[in-house]
Amino acid sequence: MTSNNKTSRTVGKNMDRIMELLSKLRFYGMLETYRNDCRTTSSDGMTNDEFLKWLLESEYDYRRNVSIERLIKSANFRYKAYMEKIDYTIKRNLDRNQLERLASLDFIRDGQNVFITGSSGTGKSYIASAIGYEACKNGIKTLYSNASKLMGQLKIAKNKGTIESEMKKIEKCQLLILDDLFLIGLDARERSILMEIIEDRHGLKSIIITSQLPVESRYDAIGDPTVADAILDRIVHTAHKIELTGDSVRKINAKKK
Repeated sequence: MTSNNKTSRTVGKNMDRIMELLSKLRFYGMLETYRNDCRTTSSDGMTNDEFLKWLLESEYDYRRNVSIERLIKSANFRYKAYMEKIDYTIKRNLDRNQLERLASLDFIRDGQNVFITGSSGTGKSYIASAIGYEACKNGIKTLYSNASKLMGQLKIAKNKGTIESEMKKIEKCQLLILDDLFLIGLDARERSILMEIIEDRHGLKSIIITSQLPVESRYDAIGDPTVADAILDRIVHTAHKIELTGDSVRKINAKKK
């Protein structure tokens, strides 16, 4: 009996020490799995290598989930949006096959752009954000921003002399989402900033743009025909296009209730 008590105390001390070391090493996924296993019999029957694999997979999953959460938080999405929750039953010219191809994220790997147009409420921002969430889930650094707000922030940064550091933050993102671009006309400084962003990313990193404006009105919104040609040539004419039609999704869903 005494021998059994000593053995139990030794085992207990070893478990405590293992958990202490896992915590100090910040192996939190392994720690949680090991702690839970100490209370249950989950690992009974496992060989040593199976048990080690189980712990390592727990740590990998934990770190991956933390990384995804960090990417989603830093992306600054306006909406929580998910590809699997996109409603294809509403008639708005939405092609499921096209969305599924975009969800593969090959367009990001190829440095291509997506241009989503449609009237207010047709789901442009939701679809753009859903693609952005999918990118974050796959470890792709993403930034979502209302285009007008971003231009305003960058103009302030230019006045403060911090524009370079702000532009580098944007440059580090593999996917940039500019929501409601051209909703408000660009002034000379905004044109210059937007052109720089687009030029830096052209063929290298992707942009998703949403806009309510039809093609014929975009030149007026940009303001300078030469700059407009350069911008539209790089971000619109060669982009994957989603042209939404129909009534506001919000109004349709409200009527259903």
